[in-house]
Parts: sequence; C-alpha cells; structure tokens
Amino acid sequence: YQRRVHGETAYLLLHGELPNEQQYSSFVKQVKGHVMVQDRIRHFIEGFRPDAHPMAVMVGVVGALSSFYHDSLDVHDPGHRLLASIRLIAKMPTIAAWAYKYTIGHPFIYPRRELGFAENLLYMMFATPCDDYKVNPVVARALDKILILHADHEQNMSTCTVRIAGSSHSNPFACIASGIAALWGPDHGGANEAALKMLITIGHKDRIPEFLAKAKDKKDPFRLMGFGHRVYKNFDPRALIIKQACHEVLSELGLKEQPIFALALELEKIALEDQYFIERSLYPNVDFYSGILLHAMGIPVNMFTVVFAIARVVGWVAQWKEMIESPNWRLSRPRQVYMGEPKRPYVPIAQRAHLKENNAAYPPSPLLSQAKPPSLW
Repeated sequence: YQRRVHGETAYLLLHGELPNEQQYSSFVKQVKGHVMVQDRIRHFIEGFRPDAHPMAVMVGVVGALSSFYHDSLDVHDPGHRLLASIRLIAKMPTIAAWAYKYTIGHPFIYPRRELGFAENLLYMMFATPCDDYKVNPVVARALDKILILHADHEQNMSTCTVRIAGSSHSNPFACIASGIAALWGPDHGGANEAALKMLITIGHKDRIPEFLAKAKDKKDPFRLMGFGHRVYKNFDPRALIIKQACHEVLSELGLKEQPIFALALELEKIALEDQYFIERSLYPNVDFYSGILLHAMGIPVNMFTVVFAIARVVGWVAQWKEMIESPNWRLSRPRQVYMGEPKRPYVPIAQRAHLKENNAAYPPSPLLSQAKPPSLW
C-alpha cells in the first residue's frame, strides 16, 4: 500500500494482478478518458434541492447514469462490463465534487486530465474560476492512501447489497447506486463522521480523562468512536498507514496546535498507553484517523461518506464483475423463516371492533393531523 497509487489498486481489483508499465499506462488513459460526464447531468444535479445531502445526489445521479450510457448495459458482454466499471470509477469523483459544489452554491469545476485521481477530486472540490488553485501534493498523497485503504474490505454490508442487486443481472449503474444507498447508513459508512463528532463532543483535551472514564463505565451510553474493529481483533493494519498520513498532513498544514487536532492527538496518545484499552485491543482504527484527516483537508462532514463511496466503488465493481463472471452464479434469494401468527379465519371489517385498541399503538402521522399540510415543493 505504501508504494501503490490508486490506479494500480483499481487495476489489481479488476484484473487480479498488478499491471506492468504498459498495462498501467493504458488503464490510466482509459480512466482519464471517462472523467467527464454527459453535460445534461449538470441539469439533473440542479434539479435537487440546494440543501440536499450529497449522498442523496450520489444515489440519484449514479443510478441515472444508465439512462445516459446505453452502450455499457449488457452485463453478459465482457466489453460492456469493463467499460461500465471504468466509467463508474472515473466519473464518481466528478459527480461527487459537483454534488458538493451545488450544495455550497459554487459553479461546477470540470476535471483536468493531467491530474491524478486524488488530485482531480481535490481540484474539482476546492478550485474556483476566480483563483489559480494548486493541489497540495502532501494532501493529495494522503487522500490517495484513504482511497486505496477503503477500496475493498471483504463482504461488508454495501458490497453484499451490490452483489444481491447484481445477481438479478440489473445494470451496473443501478447496482452501484444500491451500494451507495447502503453505505449512506450511519452504522456502515458513518464511522469516521462519528469519530469526529465524538471529538467535538469532548471539546478539549482537558476533558479526555472524564470521557475515558465514561467509556469504561458499562452503564454509561458514551462510546469511544474510532477505536477497535469488529473484523480486526487486534490493531487495524490500515490505521498504521493512515496514521502516518494524518500526522504528515497536520504538520504540512500547520494544524497540530488547533484545538480539535490537539485533542485527537492527545486522545490517541492516552488511549495507546491505557491498560484498559490495551487489554481489550481498543486501538485507534482507520476511521479515527481518516475522520481527522478529511477534516484537516477541508472536506466537510457531510462529504465524508461520499469520499468513502468514491474509494469503495472500485471494490464494488470488482465484486460485481467477479459475481457476474462466475460459473456458479445464482440469483440471490435469502430464505425467509416465518415467525408470525398461525393460520386465522378472515373476519369481516364490521366485526373488527375489538381491533380499535390495537390501533392505538399506531398514532396518526403529525403531518396528516396538521390543519395546513406542508408544501411538497
């Protein structure tokens, strides 16, 4: 991971081997050739409310790509599959950056083919027509590491969603949109956001002992976010790499002394020395450092999961492609075990007066009870 760049990782996941120089050059050229999006997508994005969450825009726009690119929808055609995969990888940063620009009222910035993958995302998010924006190479390298480390991670929830949707031979754009929707859930894609919000709640490094005591108290609802991992029973190996990148960016941007970053570094230091956390293998994980890192880059909290989706799309399309190409393909249809009521006779509606008491558990919606319903527009 320390030596690779995002393009090599994407090629590896799609083809199963690292590319040689010629293969890498050809692959990067293909990806850069598809970074533009159909210009009508601008108007599609502008159809959303300006305060729409960027993930809502991502779900809608990525799903709608199937209405723009009809030449890569045949999942039984290897050429179509590869073209759709490259398009999704290439266009995700452009769509994401435009979703961000729309929410802050800035004009859309088009990608530049001379820039790398991470550089282009930063450029499209932070450049304006008024200024000559230069991408900081330290920040770009750190973002590249975030994208690599989040590219794929076994059969996680959103990956399973993509595979289940794809098992019906749905088009690849719809499948990836389903993965974005699944990732949007705070219990899946919101871990780094939760870690940052925890730091904001703690507020100052002087309050760390108070919150560590709360974390150790089983009766207290407070939880230390960004520590430990359900997959890695010891140290999250990705955290070692992202930790180094985090410290490099904070030093480069002169942010180590700012309160929230000073708090994060002090919490990291204390937790790594505290026997309670050491005995339980509750070490800072990739989400702890990536939340700090994205915040230091100037990426707003509502874009954290969007960046996660940009990274994970490589793994999603690789998993989707692997499933479609498997000779053991089967339509995903999990078995349902019925746990409801036994067989009952039909009761005419006039004889169901005894059900009124049960209906009290379902009060009418407050929206329906208002004298004047809210505007749908």
